[in-house]
Amino acid sequence: MLTHDADPSFAAPPVLTVSALNAQVARLLERTFPLTWIGGEISNFTRAGSGHWYFTLKDDNAQVRAVMFRGRAQYAGFIPREGDKVEVRALVTLYGARGDYQINVEAIRRAGVGALFEAFLRLKEKLTTLGLFDQERKRALPLFTRSVGIVTSVQAAALRDILSALRRRAPHVRIVLYPAPVQGQGAAERIANAIGTASRRAEVDVLLVCRGGGAIEDLWSFNEEVVAYAIANCAMPVISGVGHETDFTIADFAADLRAATPTAAAELAATPRADWLASLEADATDLRRAMRRSLAEANLNLDNYARRLLSPSAQIGHQRLKLVALSTAMTHAQRAPRQRQGFALAQLRARWSRHLPDTRARGAELGALARRGTVGLASQLSARREALAALSAQLELLNPQRTLERGYAIVRDAKGQVVRAPGQIHAREALTLRLAEGSAEIGVASVQSVLD
Repeated sequence: MLTHDADPSFAAPPVLTVSALNAQVARLLERTFPLTWIGGEISNFTRAGSGHWYFTLKDDNAQVRAVMFRGRAQYAGFIPREGDKVEVRALVTLYGARGDYQINVEAIRRAGVGALFEAFLRLKEKLTTLGLFDQERKRALPLFTRSVGIVTSVQAAALRDILSALRRRAPHVRIVLYPAPVQGQGAAERIANAIGTASRRAEVDVLLVCRGGGAIEDLWSFNEEVVAYAIANCAMPVISGVGHETDFTIADFAADLRAATPTAAAELAATPRADWLASLEADATDLRRAMRRSLAEANLNLDNYARRLLSPSAQIGHQRLKLVALSTAMTHAQRAPRQRQGFALAQLRARWSRHLPDTRARGAELGALARRGTVGLASQLSARREALAALSAQLELLNPQRTLERGYAIVRDAKGQVVRAPGQIHAREALTLRLAEGSAEIGVASVQSVLD
């Protein structure tokens, strides 16, 4: 007989433990629902000794359990109370030990803060684009503050903190209060009017715009555009001290200087009186030291001048001695070069005399040579004249003119060539005869050779 146990196809499905089931459901929820913002009302709030927060988040129709662990709760910025409207950023999960569906809260804020924060960012971006927060617009605080203006509520604890700090640090500073409500309907316009009043009066050196800490809704009056423009257009430098160190408002960006708290704003507004007194004491010490040094130097110079001061007769005597010394030095300076030059000249003359030639012997020798030259020149001139006469006689014998004078003639043809033979002459040719006393043109009738 066959049973189902013998056939593997009839194997039973796996069996999950409760822990495994809850773990899988938790993972499924966490993957399906990422971190998201959830709004609701606080109920059953409990702050455990470990620092964890346990509460229920509900609305009119449903509720869900929530837990915010200590590591996240310490950055919340406030402790919620029963009935508070809040918004939480949470992860949907399952508490495995009880199988309860719950949310793990990563961040919490008061309801409406998200919309307010977005409005804050939009206004901040707009004013930044307009240049209202440019660093070039910021003004430096005065070096010595004589009066401080305060824009805040008369009932605010921040005012008491500011007055206490100024009395302690700078009791010499005059304080002018420009009261204005710091929250509520119309507070922003009244704060701007107070700032404008202080600017028109121009009776203070620095203006403090302050308020104590609170939620973003409480500080919202300082996030209004009208307050930002009032601060930017104020005639004197403005210090913003709104909220706590972690709070930032539009007024902080528009102001010339931001302080973490109202008390810090008071400390920045005026240098402590003790610091000024210490600085004055140090300056007085430096001045006394400088005066003593100047007097000591003046006394030293006076003593030096006194030692150098002489009577007129002594000064004349000193000048006379100086004049004699200068005269002696000048005489010596003139005489010594002359002596040196005279000695050098004598040496040169001695050397010149040693090298001077004997001109008398050379003169006698030159006279003898001149006489011999004169005699020889005359003899040669006579011989040359005789030779010239002989050559002249010979030349005269060869002169053609003398030949022509003896009756001869020079015959030239039409081309000017000298005719030497009958063959050069043709009948009826014109010839030119050069005679001793002129020339003649003749014609040739016929030509006969000597042989004929």
